Amino acid sequence: MPLVSRHPSTGSQVPEVHVPDCARAVDDLSNANPSLRRRAARELVECHAASPVLVAHLMTETDVAVREVIASSLISLADSEAVHGFIGCLRSEDAALRNLAIGAMQQMPSAVGPIIDELLCDADSDVRIFAMNVLEFLPHPSVESWLIDAIERDPHVNVCSSALDVLREVGTERCVPAVKALKVRFADEAYVQFAANLTLRRVRGS
Repeated sequence: MPLVSRHPSTGSQVPEVHVPDCARAVDDLSNANPSLRRRAARELVECHAASPVLVAHLMTETDVAVREVIASSLISLADSEAVHGFIGCLRSEDAALRNLAIGAMQQMPSAVGPIIDELLCDADSDVRIFAMNVLEFLPHPSVESWLIDAIERDPHVNVCSSALDVLREVGTERCVPAVKALKVRFADEAYVQFAANLTLRRVRGS
């Protein structure tokens, strides 16, 4: 389906506004000139159904500045395609792309909130750990609940350790029972004992 402008012309009585050439912007995303790719990524935020196109190019883009503009446009769009595109980036072998996706998702609390449970149940423990990275700076009222849920049921010690590291910064007295239970569940894991004790001291105000 061709992309169309979000601002179609409605007649001469309406003040003239910039109408992006969506088809040209899509073509320019593949241009060898990174300046044109940056401009295209900015313009596509004004075009309907742009997220899948931007996500596809984010996965293959090698220029850091162009990647950042694409991510910025996806943050502005903040639709389901954008969110799941960033989730796809979490599965990449490219650490810089993963970090870009984590930072972007932290700026989309309303769009990301509904898919956190999906991330916390992902079959890949690395993706669940990256979900903890997202939660670290996600301005959402359910962050502590998600972290408590993770340490109560996730079987992977590294996922639970990552959740503890975030709880240490955002947790309240509410997380104490779950942290104590985690110490029992991973009684032989030195880091869990260390991190859990730090978390308990922090949330109790010691």
